[in-house]
Amino acid sequence: MVTTRPLPTPATRRIARPKARNRAQALGGVRTRSKAARFGAFFLGTLWLVFVLAPVYYMVLISFRSPGEYLTANAWLPTGGLTFSSYQAVFDSPGIGTYFANSAELTAGTIVVVVVLSLAAGYRIVRRGSRFSAVSFRLILFGIAVPIQSIVIPLYFITNRIHTYDTMYGLVLVLGASLVPVAVLLMVNYLRLVPHQLYDAMAVDGAGQWTTFRHLVVPMARPVLAVISIYSGLGAWNNFLLPLVLTQSNSDTVLPLGMYKFASSDQYALNVPVVMAVVVLSVLPLLALYIGLRRQFVKGIGGFALR
Repeated sequence: MVTTRPLPTPATRRIARPKARNRAQALGGVRTRSKAARFGAFFLGTLWLVFVLAPVYYMVLISFRSPGEYLTANAWLPTGGLTFSSYQAVFDSPGIGTYFANSAELTAGTIVVVVVLSLAAGYRIVRRGSRFSAVSFRLILFGIAVPIQSIVIPLYFITNRIHTYDTMYGLVLVLGASLVPVAVLLMVNYLRLVPHQLYDAMAVDGAGQWTTFRHLVVPMARPVLAVISIYSGLGAWNNFLLPLVLTQSNSDTVLPLGMYKFASSDQYALNVPVVMAVVVLSVLPLLALYIGLRRQFVKGIGGFALR
């Protein structure tokens, strides 16, 4: 038997048309609001980008000017001619190469210390549900609540007592210890996302703790390791207070402290383009670090966001 749909009567047509019209109006309103929201987000993002990049543009532009052009030319337009004389003055000045080398050594050592300690501690805390692991995790997190500025004097006396004052490895240990609490927090929160079934599968295959750590935890933790590397690299490269307090010889002077000496010297006190050139050169290693780890960094940030 073939069934046929009843033909719509004029009454049902009058009832259906307003519903369809209301649905179309609702969809149109949603699309209009979504377009307005996207435009507003794009406008605010562009405005924020301009505010962020304006100082960087000013710094780079001033670094390519001579002292005379800096005082007379337009500060925001590349008029009056550009020159590399400021960068040449930086490369010719004594001590700049040593400052860069010391900062690179300090940053690399700090990254290694923070990455190794945070990875080992995070794996131990996540895999061991003991009371000792929980108490240790709380004690490590207590370091976040203690600002490094409040314990500079005790750190000075401790480094003197253990004969690590004015040494690069002593500075690496202190800086690494100050950055470990946040790194351990990030590592623990990320490793908790790893399914326990993967650990069980490794155990069924006969893998020990070291094999599981090397072949499962380390590859899975690469995104958060990139985040921790960038975080600790920024903290070590830009740190000014600890090198100022814990070092005194020129052979152990790092770049932020050397930039302060460079800018406050009588020769370059009024030479703003040269100071800006030093600042631009100091940013390049951090930019290279971010570019090298950007993919893993984005994956790590995305993992925390989706948690």
